[in-house]
Amino acid sequence: MPSSSLRWVDRSQPQTLMTATILLYINAVFGLIYGQLWATYYGFPLGAVLVLGQAGAGLGIANEKKWGYWLGVGLVAVWIAFLVHYFHFVSIINLLFYVALLALLLHPMSRSYRKVWFR
Repeated sequence: MPSSSLRWVDRSQPQTLMTATILLYINAVFGLIYGQLWATYYGFPLGAVLVLGQAGAGLGIANEKKWGYWLGVGLVAVWIAFLVHYFHFVSIINLLFYVALLALLLHPMSRSYRKVWFR
C-alpha cells in the first residue's frame, strides 16, 4: 500500500477491529497527557514504549498490517499483566478496560478478518 493512502481508521473493517483501533489511539493520547506519571513512577522508557506502541498498533491495524495487530495484542497483554502485578483498587476500571480491548482484538470476527485481509 503506498504511503499516500495511509489511513487512521478503516471503516470497512469489522466493528470489533475498528473500535479496538480507536481505543488504542485514545489510550495513546491519555498516556501522553498523563506521561509525567509514567516518567515519575515506572520509568520513562517503559512508558514511552507502551504509549507510542499503542498509537503504532492502531495505525498498523487501520492499514491492515499483521505487525500492527500483533503489536496491539502484545501491548494490551503487557498492560494487563502490569495492572495485575501492580494492582491497586483504583486500577480495577483500567484492568476491565484493557481486558475489554483484548477481547475486541481476539474476537473471532477480528481474527477471521485478520487472517483473510492483513498482510
